[in-house]
Amino acid sequence: MTETMMPVNGIQVCIETFGEATDPPLLLLAGDASSMDWWDDEFCRRLAAGDRYVVRYDHRDTGRSTCFPIGSPGYSGLDLMNDALGVLDVLGVPAAHLVGFSLGGGIAQRIAVEHPDRVLSLTLMSTSAGSGDADPSRPDTAAGAGGVAGGTVSVVTRTLPAADIDWSDRKAAITHLIEEIRDRGGPFTAAEPHLRRLAERIFDRSADLAAGRLHHRLAGYGPPVRDRLAEIVAPTVILHGTLDQRFPAQHPTELADTIPGARLVWLEGVGHELPPRALWDNVLREILLP
Repeated sequence: MTETMMPVNGIQVCIETFGEATDPPLLLLAGDASSMDWWDDEFCRRLAAGDRYVVRYDHRDTGRSTCFPIGSPGYSGLDLMNDALGVLDVLGVPAAHLVGFSLGGGIAQRIAVEHPDRVLSLTLMSTSAGSGDADPSRPDTAAGAGGVAGGTVSVVTRTLPAADIDWSDRKAAITHLIEEIRDRGGPFTAAEPHLRRLAERIFDRSADLAAGRLHHRLAGYGPPVRDRLAEIVAPTVILHGTLDQRFPAQHPTELADTIPGARLVWLEGVGHELPPRALWDNVLREILLP
């Protein structure tokens, strides 16, 4: 496991690798405003044990990567995609298995459409075909365990709005991160001690938590690729929680119906969250299948 600062597209990106560089590469793409810390260390090690050269990195404005002044990011969603390709370039990787969560899944879709030669396989977690459309992440219906859209639901938010958080206040930021994960999770979400360690690590590695929160929203997703998803040729698996209220059933179903040969695997009892440890065996098996 090696963490390194490397020049990518005129900025500095923090990159960490697991496993042997001679194994097939696998790039992990985190969600919006999310550093690579969200990908659990042990999860990465288990991927590497499956004969993969695992790469994770901090998006710009997260973790230790270059942070831009608040309100002036000067980049777009296309730059976030190009950063992912730039990470592969600096590591000398011509093509990789892409595993993307939420925004990371949108980045993976765009790469698969615009740079199909860089993609060995796609794993799309808790994401949508609507990346690039106006506000694709706020649908009105929720999915049941069978993946069929149900009635209108209200997303219950017990935490303060993110805009009201002083992200420079360590205690307040950590408390908010913990409660945010709980709000989006399900019965398998990790217990408080684990969430606190994660939140503390995220805060301590971040130059400015507020920057990523604001700037990734301002950057957007880039031009829509929904109408081109049928061009994807990489083997694709879609992993989606049955309790995901940000992207209910119609989102993964559309992906599965549109991407040729894609398989949709429902994760029972999982919300809009990276796969909890209780489901790792199934999730790892699906990722490592191609």
